[in-house]
Amino acid sequence: MEVGWFVAIVVGGLAGWLAGKLMDMRFGVIMNIIIGIVGAVIGNAVLARFGVFVEGDWLGYLITGFMGACILLFVVKLVRR
Repeated sequence: MEVGWFVAIVVGGLAGWLAGKLMDMRFGVIMNIIIGIVGAVIGNAVLARFGVFVEGDWLGYLITGFMGACILLFVVKLVRR
């Protein structure tokens, strides 16, 4: 199942916002969307490396985006130091 643009934006924004909360980093709405979408790409790449492929509904994409966004924000925190 492919995710439409609107769903990708909403789920990406939610994933970016949740990851920002967990990693104690605050961003605006646009940045949360970008972080969530980039995080989904990172999460899919990491899971594919281990042979796991996410197929399904928006919840799978949210979990993958959240996981990837956390990885992204963790790396950003390391670089900022």
